[in-house]
Amino acid sequence: EMSVLSDRWIKKMAFEKEMIKPFIEKQKASNNISYGLSSFGYDARVSNEFKIFTDVDSAVVDPKNFKKNSFVSRTSKECIIPPNSFALASTVEYFKIPKDVLVICLGKSTYARCGIIVNVTPLEPGWEGHVTLEFSNTTPSPAKIYAYEGAAQFIFLQGNEEPEINYAQRNGKYMKQTGVTLPKV
Repeated sequence: EMSVLSDRWIKKMAFEKEMIKPFIEKQKASNNISYGLSSFGYDARVSNEFKIFTDVDSAVVDPKNFKKNSFVSRTSKECIIPPNSFALASTVEYFKIPKDVLVICLGKSTYARCGIIVNVTPLEPGWEGHVTLEFSNTTPSPAKIYAYEGAAQFIFLQGNEEPEINYAQRNGKYMKQTGVTLPKV
């Protein structure tokens, strides 16, 4: 059986195993989009390094042959995403996922209510690194993302046992990634 892990478990793993670093053990808000430990999850922050998608060459977006020049890089406290476009960013936090845990991620309601979708694929058992976040602006207007504020909630699911082969053993291509990582095949 699989269970959703509580704030107590998350805090214990953050301190004992450096599962989340840096780790904020209480929800912080005060004029910010909240981040830190919640009842059954952890709200991670987005860092200040952004890669904003641009269709300057009207190129086809091809996951197997991704053109690095499809992005403009910006380091800033705010990121403006053009209408119907997206940006890649990274979490402030570095994660080390236990071998019997799968992490799913959901966007924060503050962004969702503004038509900004945060997409993150699951964090696999045994994976570690900064998480690459994708912010999609589904609106016909420019949209703003705030660096060092909450971006997405990570929910930790404990499996019934360790998988036969985890991400680290598979030599996964995104292992120990730092900063914003572009698609690889």
